[in-house]
Amino acid sequence: MSIRQRKLAALAQRLLWLIFFAQVTAGFFVDLPYDYWLGWLPALGAIAVGLLLSRSARRRTEAEPPAPIEVEAPVTGRWSALNSPADKVPSHGTHGLGQTYAIDITAEPEEGARPAPVWFWPVARPGAAYPAFGAPLLAVADATVVHAEDGQRDHLSRSSLLGVLYFWLVEGVGRSIGGTRRIVGNHVVLDLGEGAYAMYAHVQRGSLAVRAGDRVVAGQRLGGCGNSGNSTEPHVHFQLMDGPDLDTARGVPFSWRGIGVPANGEEFTAAAETTG
Repeated sequence: MSIRQRKLAALAQRLLWLIFFAQVTAGFFVDLPYDYWLGWLPALGAIAVGLLLSRSARRRTEAEPPAPIEVEAPVTGRWSALNSPADKVPSHGTHGLGQTYAIDITAEPEEGARPAPVWFWPVARPGAAYPAFGAPLLAVADATVVHAEDGQRDHLSRSSLLGVLYFWLVEGVGRSIGGTRRIVGNHVVLDLGEGAYAMYAHVQRGSLAVRAGDRVVAGQRLGGCGNSGNSTEPHVHFQLMDGPDLDTARGVPFSWRGIGVPANGEEFTAAAETTG
């Protein structure tokens, strides 16, 4: 599937979901002029498009597995990995948005510093309650910034059962309809050269120190870790991909120099890069 075809498919999928949820909303106020079951056709079409895109990405990954690219870690200090490609591929359950080999990491400066999920109370916590919030995000290589935005808000964590249900059943649906940037939140994309791009998602609002067109060097501060977009708590979502457009890019494996690819639950320490 070509880049143009993937772009059109992604747009069609978003439009079909929008039509479906518009029908659902309208159905609460007026009688729709067609059978109830016909209203599910846009949703079924959107699911079919998603399966087609996933199948195309899976086939390409299996037929032409990309070689891992070694880069510096995007953070310093002690962190823990979640949703790691060391455990499964695609790591986030989808090839969409270039996430095939993406990883999530949370700051763990010391035992108990990161609030644990709870069943009922508190329903949500402010971002500042998490040690990852505001932690510096660093360039993983010498690169050019091709996209940088940090205007979306950092929301409260979804740290309870009620918060998680809201996240999946309400917020997640709304963000999916809103498009790619509402899912990844504030984000930065770096052109590493030779067809490789790095993307950092859920960046802290107003924290960016770079803008599109800037040249950066490995270890340079880009911004801060936040909780914008489709995120349950402040964390770093990092991925490599083969293009700058999240709707059409395909994931590329990474390896952090001196660390590798930490597995789910694995704690690791990233040292600051020294120059001289």
